[in-house]
Amino acid sequence: MGIILLDIGNVMVRVDFDAFCSAVAVSGDGVSHEIFNRYCTGSLKSQLDRGLLDPAVFIDRMAEDPLVRPMPRQELVRAWQEIFFPLEGALEGVRALEQEHRHWIMSDTDPLHFDSLLRTVPHLANHERYYLSFRHGSLKSSNEAFRHVLTDSGVHPDQLLLIDDRQENCDSAAHEGIGSVLFSSWPETLLAVQNFSPSRP
Repeated sequence: MGIILLDIGNVMVRVDFDAFCSAVAVSGDGVSHEIFNRYCTGSLKSQLDRGLLDPAVFIDRMAEDPLVRPMPRQELVRAWQEIFFPLEGALEGVRALEQEHRHWIMSDTDPLHFDSLLRTVPHLANHERYYLSFRHGSLKSSNEAFRHVLTDSGVHPDQLLLIDDRQENCDSAAHEGIGSVLFSSWPETLLAVQNFSPSRP
């Protein structure tokens, strides 16, 4: 039995940042796209995901942006959180993996998103470990994130397998000797995991 490092976004749930951008944007051509570039990717989002930016400050910054329509901050928080939707086969896929392997959650996320996910995704709760970027300060695109997992857990890299939808994250895992499956669908992932044979107890 090995240990699966399981991503959340676009593996356990579908992520739709466009839903947020459309919900908060003022009227105008290209406004939603600009909001996406400002808050859903890039430096500011990286700081939030690495725990370097307080979520309240992040929300305040959006609330003061003229591209964001006026609304109570709690409504803005709710729009930021309501971007996750069911992903076909995810619940069954996670349950199938649980029959053969232990699971640790490993995700680039922020406190607002993770709080929402814990409340709305039934198969996310009660995992053995959670390696979350906002807690340990490193994104999975950096080798440091996987070095932290190895140092914190004391587990040999051969015991671990990352399931993730981003190639750069799989590459970072490989740099630390951790195998990976690049997620595209649950049937393909379950087939690929059959080849995972941990060599150490």
